[in-house]
Amino acid sequence: MYVGLLTAPFGKEPIDRVIAFAAENGFAGLEITAGPGAHIDTTRFNDNEAERVKELIAKSNLKISSLAYYANICDGRAETSEHYLRVIDAAAMLGTDVVCGMAGMPVQGKSKEDTIKEIVPKVYRPILDHAAEKGIKIAMENWYATNIQHLGLWDLIFDVVPDKHFGLNFDPSHLMWQGIDYLGAVDRYRDRIFHTHAKDTEVKQHVLRHVGYLAGGWWRYVIPGFGEIDWGVYIERLYAIGYKGVLSIEHEDGAQGREEGFIRGLRHLKQWV
Repeated sequence: MYVGLLTAPFGKEPIDRVIAFAAENGFAGLEITAGPGAHIDTTRFNDNEAERVKELIAKSNLKISSLAYYANICDGRAETSEHYLRVIDAAAMLGTDVVCGMAGMPVQGKSKEDTIKEIVPKVYRPILDHAAEKGIKIAMENWYATNIQHLGLWDLIFDVVPDKHFGLNFDPSHLMWQGIDYLGAVDRYRDRIFHTHAKDTEVKQHVLRHVGYLAGGWWRYVIPGFGEIDWGVYIERLYAIGYKGVLSIEHEDGAQGREEGFIRGLRHLKQWV
């Protein structure tokens, strides 16, 4: 197992800058954003750029854990699916075997269950077929707002779309504040975990006791080590199922600067990696 980072907070800064930061501060991998205008810009990505990025990564002793395309695949727009296919092509060109994405948002007028049953198989079929041809695994982040909010929906989507290269970018932070057993989920979905996000959740108990579970504002996402997740136990559970991939820090902690947050997260996680 190794610690990496999701490049999204670096926004429009060149990928060279992100690679240099990661290498200088002891990270081992990068989850690189991909799509129109992203660090891997699918509107202009070509063989020459792929070779340049691969060379930079190799010289920096890093690896690409995945490409990340967090677009709403259920939005009904053909260009969303077209760029997903291009991201898969870019991943193959760069030599990484995982593309991280989303399960899509519920379609207007439909529940999450109905969206999974009626929409997801249609939109994901060409994507999964293309990924299979390229040797790429598709890993959905379990963001609670998407169609895979809870474990019952995970069971449903894998029942409806059973392809073995269709799995999870497992993020315990989205489960923790909902009261879902993230450790049990590691065991249950062990064969579907292709990538993981390292993001923590702080629970503000004083706010929770004041407003209750149905209100907002009593939890927030933080850097690993500043929330409720027991990272030592969680990482041990990942080791136990044979997971050898990345712990990709997703920085959404508004209380910490970009660089300092990533570095503090790395320092905390490396106690167990």
